[in-house]
Amino acid sequence: MQIQENISLKKLTTFGIESNARYFSNFNSVEELGEIPDDKKLLIIGGGSNILFTKDYDGLVLKNEIKGIEKIKEDADYVYIKAGAGEVWHQFVLHCVNNNWAGVENLSLIPGNVGASPMQNIGAYGVEIKDVFYELEAFHLKEKKIIKFTAKDCEFGYRESVFKRKYKDEFVITNVTYRLNKNPTYNISYGAIEQELAKMNVTELNIQVISQAVINIRSSKLPDPKQIGNAGSFFKNPEIGNSQFSMLNAQFPTIVGYPLGNGNVKLAAGWLIEQCGWKGYRKGDAGCYDKQALVLVNYGNATGNEIYALSISILQSVEQKFGVTLEREVNII
Repeated sequence: MQIQENISLKKLTTFGIESNARYFSNFNSVEELGEIPDDKKLLIIGGGSNILFTKDYDGLVLKNEIKGIEKIKEDADYVYIKAGAGEVWHQFVLHCVNNNWAGVENLSLIPGNVGASPMQNIGAYGVEIKDVFYELEAFHLKEKKIIKFTAKDCEFGYRESVFKRKYKDEFVITNVTYRLNKNPTYNISYGAIEQELAKMNVTELNIQVISQAVINIRSSKLPDPKQIGNAGSFFKNPEIGNSQFSMLNAQFPTIVGYPLGNGNVKLAAGWLIEQCGWKGYRKGDAGCYDKQALVLVNYGNATGNEIYALSISILQSVEQKFGVTLEREVNII
């Protein structure tokens, strides 16, 4: 492992924020993880798509570059595909779609790497990683050994897993195995997928056209990080009780909510933020994207603190107007 000093992180995160790492290295194998020094504060990054640096990092930043995609087994209904944590998520999805392995097509064009998918339990358009997850392997930093995790072990929740809280900073995910369908069940009821498929003049459903529909929708609503710095959805969609939703619905009849069947309703955070007047807001180079209020953006030279300050103002205004507390999805450093 070659450790460098005072390395810029600007091009290693999708926000494109200027910040430096005191020490930096990448790694391509589990063996290299055994070489990590014990005397430095440690931060593991993948695609850098869910992180906001508000200051320089006075420790060792390690970039996960473990690659490889392989089919490890199959049965009558499923194929089991193992991918290195350093694989680009969207490229992995396209590989699955091209091989007619179904289950991740609704997760097309989500930024980031494979390793972050179970950590975040990423989701979009009615599908979450927990729906296709089989197992993962992770390196325990203190015990310096590989441990396997099942779906139960991961304790998946909404954009949650044990790696975000319970075991935060204790493990490095090295590979993930997904159980994908040979006989697809299409999920097109969420969001604008059906309308997009109609616009595409699709007459016969398959995972390829669903993937393309999702790509089209996301491309029309979300900024390309190569053009405008961002980390995708900055806030989680909040859950509230049915009674609170009824009161809000009486006051705001157009409020967007999705019943969860557990006595709660999931609200569209983007709608709440937009109603508070933030959509399209810009101060300096920090802003709220004009096509999707959930996305905070760096128009060029915003600092991490400017983006973070904007997020505080948005949280406060949503709390004041609706009595709803939003939670950031992005990891703040």
